[in-house]
Amino acid sequence: MTKGCCTPSRPATTPQAPPANCAKRADFDAADDSVEIPGGTALVGTNMPLIADDGEAPLRKTRITPFRLGKTCVSNSAFARFVQATGYQTDAERYGWSFVFWSDVDDSMDTQGIPGLEWWRKVDGAFWSDPKGNGSCILDQAEDYPVVHMSWNDAVAYAKWAGGRLPTEAEWEHAARGGLGDVRFPWGLTEPDDTDQFPCNIWQGSFPNTNTGADGYAGLAPAEAFKPNGYGLYNMVGNNWEWSADPFKVKSLKKQVRARLAQMPGFKLVKGGSALCHKSYCYRYRIAARTGNSPGSTTGYQGFRVAWDIRKAERPYSS
Repeated sequence: MTKGCCTPSRPATTPQAPPANCAKRADFDAADDSVEIPGGTALVGTNMPLIADDGEAPLRKTRITPFRLGKTCVSNSAFARFVQATGYQTDAERYGWSFVFWSDVDDSMDTQGIPGLEWWRKVDGAFWSDPKGNGSCILDQAEDYPVVHMSWNDAVAYAKWAGGRLPTEAEWEHAARGGLGDVRFPWGLTEPDDTDQFPCNIWQGSFPNTNTGADGYAGLAPAEAFKPNGYGLYNMVGNNWEWSADPFKVKSLKKQVRARLAQMPGFKLVKGGSALCHKSYCYRYRIAARTGNSPGSTTGYQGFRVAWDIRKAERPYSS
């Protein structure tokens, strides 16, 4: 297991191939679950990096075409339909365990922690429909919550079945900005805090021991919780991490950065932060923030949303 600031990683392994019928397009209209993101000039990164070694800088411009993006991360109920249609088994199910945050683990359970990151527990039997590994079924109470314990491999399989793909970093940031331009958060520049500013689901209190849940949630929130951004997208930051299509790369001459990246071969880019983020510990619930994880890794705060291309016949791109 590899240490990571926010998202612990499994060692690199080769996942089993998903069932052949995962390649079939799902029997639903993407427009029902997504919003159209306008094309044009997209901003990526920032000229005011706060975790410089993650490759947040510089602010740069790129051109993208219009696309559709899930208005929320994929929910438990949506993923359940995928599993029912295909018989797909997630990486967490294949491995037989996943990472669960300590406060989500039953006291009676015998679990293994990561040295130096003991708040992450290796829990046998934890996977998407039993996220705590205690035999309970999430579908009984949280159909509208984001599906978690998702690996990059799982996200790609679902997206392919749904006729889509994972968003690139440029698409994700462009969508997260919601038309506001060079802003730190999807809602603008106002900083969330522990007392009265709650625009997203992050940690309030002293990490990792005390979460006051002042924003209404001490763990995950429903996929449509909180106010959407200017494009109608919910929870682009906070709540759960989101996989992207891109590899995790950082251009740096620093010896310590290059050494860290050498231990992360094949890692995929992860965006958005989670409900466990706090400014004092993991200030990655910013649009430009970024991290990486191995494609087979899963945690109780790791999900994804789907992007769809817009065919030229449907809506020609114009500048």
